[in-house]
Amino acid sequence: MHELGVTFYVIKDVKKIAEDNNVYKVDSVTLEIGQVSGVIHEQLQDCWKWAIKKEPIMDCAKLLIEEIPAVTFCENCKKTYATVPQGKICPHCGSDRTYLTQGNEFNIKEIEVLDQPHEVILSEE
Repeated sequence: MHELGVTFYVIKDVKKIAEDNNVYKVDSVTLEIGQVSGVIHEQLQDCWKWAIKKEPIMDCAKLLIEEIPAVTFCENCKKTYATVPQGKICPHCGSDRTYLTQGNEFNIKEIEVLDQPHEVILSEE
């Protein structure tokens, strides 16, 4: 399960960015993950929930995932197609001279933060 290692790298990067910018708390992290990146979203979420509890600056941060669809380009006919249902063979011309143009990414897209602690205001009645 490489999801745990990936989680630690994301937390390390986000924590560094947060500290460099004097962030009080990280509220959420949005990742862009390619459809054929090999990362299993459910396992990543489980690892995230466990790992953030060890980082006070991130201990309640939500993990949001946006999937990037896999697209393949055919060098013969110059067309693109959805990779997952077709694989390496071009559905337009039958060529195997193809390559992945997107869908293997793993990016930190966005970090939402809380700038300061929320104050609880007690009113006297």
